[in-house]
Amino acid sequence: MESHFISLEGLFTAIGLGLMIGVVRERLHEEDGATIAGIRTHALVAVVTAVATALGAAVLMVALVLVGGLAITSHLKTVAKDPGLTGEVALMATALLSALAQRDAITAAGLGVLVAALLLAKRPLHRLAREIISEHEMQDALLLAGAALVVLPLLPSTPVDPWGVLIPARLWRVVVLVMSVGMLGHVCLRAVGTRWGYAVAGFFSGFASFTAAVAGFGRRARRQPAELAQSVGAALLANLASLMLFAAVVGATSPVLLQHFAWPLLVGGLVLAMGGSLGLVSRTVGSALAIEPSARAFRLSHAVLLAGLIAVVLLLSAWLQQSYGETGALTAAMLVALAEIQSAAASLAQLFGTGNLSLEHARLGLVGLLAASALAKTAVAWAGGGRAYGLRVGAGLCGMALAAGLAVRFIPA
Repeated sequence: MESHFISLEGLFTAIGLGLMIGVVRERLHEEDGATIAGIRTHALVAVVTAVATALGAAVLMVALVLVGGLAITSHLKTVAKDPGLTGEVALMATALLSALAQRDAITAAGLGVLVAALLLAKRPLHRLAREIISEHEMQDALLLAGAALVVLPLLPSTPVDPWGVLIPARLWRVVVLVMSVGMLGHVCLRAVGTRWGYAVAGFFSGFASFTAAVAGFGRRARRQPAELAQSVGAALLANLASLMLFAAVVGATSPVLLQHFAWPLLVGGLVLAMGGSLGLVSRTVGSALAIEPSARAFRLSHAVLLAGLIAVVLLLSAWLQQSYGETGALTAAMLVALAEIQSAAASLAQLFGTGNLSLEHARLGLVGLLAASALAKTAVAWAGGGRAYGLRVGAGLCGMALAAGLAVRFIPA
């Protein structure tokens, strides 16, 4: 930076980003009537900063201090009309990016585009923060960030139990994954609303809560018998999303097992997709969707309960495996899958990863989990939507489990 030769590429990049940011600020000035820095000021700051960078670190520091002082003075004069700091921060961003352009023009240009885009998206971002995102959803996002960025790095990555299967970091990683997918499904369901109908809403609701989706569409089918095909298709597409989460949980716990179980998952997913497509051919249009997004993407108590359930299943399966062999571990996992398939899947994948379960029994065990979950969800569908709805949804779910089992039987690992 002590070189006294200015880079033409860096100079032109600085001028370009100064003009770009200045144009955006100028347009915003016209809309809100503010009088902060516009296109000429940003372009001049870019040139001054670029030249100061070439003259040395001391000169650059003086230039940045002067620009900061001008920004503070401008803010004090306009604070009554515009109490925000966006214009002043944008001016400092122009100065710093112009200095960066003398060393890395490409990175500076890319960041300049990002700054301009953020400035131009003023109204959409304000609407997103104030109107679209609820307070509960913001709390959920912060909880998810805390679980992934604060709690996860602090957990030990070595076993803490006598059987060597309970690894807190790996256990919590699965919980973070389930929370993230739940948040994704909630956001997507909020975004599609009623515009895309049963198929898309059903699919995204499966990420948030498959059981709630099956029950919700079942109630719709009971109230509106003419929309039975649509409700069944949406329920099966919701289970397709649940199957994708099932695969993600297995992969997060044991990538090797997921690789060996890829074909059964693919075949089972195709069965669900074919069953779900039956709802797309119906021309009946309902007045409202069967399921609406809840106020919360997930609850911390549910995440903690999931972590505790996975831990209990892991310890119980390890103990049964030691006492009664692999059959005992598989039996415990399938019983848990009747209520919560993701925790059962995590336990089997973890047992396989630690060498307590053979590949053959792990693959058969995953099929057993799908079958147990299919039976439980068929009962939910029957109770929520009646005989016709329950039979059709159950046929799709059991067909998925059967297809996965046949794939395990005839496609080698």
